[in-house]
Amino acid sequence: MSEYRVEKRKADAVLTLVDGSTVRGRFFIAGSSATGQGPERVKDLLTSETGFFPFEVTDAGVARTLLYNRAHVVMVALTGDEEPRRSPDYEIAPRRAVSLLLSNGARVPGTVRVDRPRGRDRLSDFARSGETFRYIEIPGATLIVNVAHIIELSETIES
Repeated sequence: MSEYRVEKRKADAVLTLVDGSTVRGRFFIAGSSATGQGPERVKDLLTSETGFFPFEVTDAGVARTLLYNRAHVVMVALTGDEEPRRSPDYEIAPRRAVSLLLSNGARVPGTVRVDRPRGRDRLSDFARSGETFRYIEIPGATLIVNVAHIIELSETIES
């Protein structure tokens, strides 16, 4: 094996694109994160650069890799909720029940973790964070939403 080869694992996901289409496939995730500790997360991959990322799709039993432009991804749905839980402050970050109106017209209810210092842990602080992609947790899945496609963000009562 080449010393330049980076071993990757695959993470199943569904992309929702600006044209309203969805694409089921797999991200290629590195065994270690360039931005933090532990394995790379899908969110790390999405926020690490601008432009295109590789995404494997399977058509008629044949896998192929397509390149998608991050700017045209409205959201990514991951099965399960383990990815955001890998953040060291996950358990102590205040939870906020939210509703998002996205550029594709979808209304998404869920929860966010506002991982900011005490006193700066309001939803407005979450909204001003510099990350392009943010976690929204919904029952049974994790969404990673592109903030450029959030039209409205409001706090709701958690049910």
